[in-house]
Amino acid sequence: MLNDGEKRVPPAAGIGRQKGVPNKSTAAVREAIAKMAEMNAPRFAMWLDEVAQKSPEKACDIYLRAIEYHIPKLARTEVTGTDGQPVAMQISWAQPE
Repeated sequence: MLNDGEKRVPPAAGIGRQKGVPNKSTAAVREAIAKMAEMNAPRFAMWLDEVAQKSPEKACDIYLRAIEYHIPKLARTEVTGTDGQPVAMQISWAQPE
């Protein structure tokens, strides 16, 4: 029996995919996109050359956007000391034996 204000919890609550197991739909879509990219890779240079004839800037933009998927942008990381203060570094030299 439930007490006043207590919510019923389904018997399978919290049971889902194990950590690290990809969603089947996501895996299928990624595989399809990878296959399409692989099939069109030889044509990409030709398409890029065609665009570059009219607009080199546009071709450069397309190229940079495409390589983002191969070489992802790095996330900005800021290292700070305690309470946001600068990190104190102490360098010492080893004494020769």
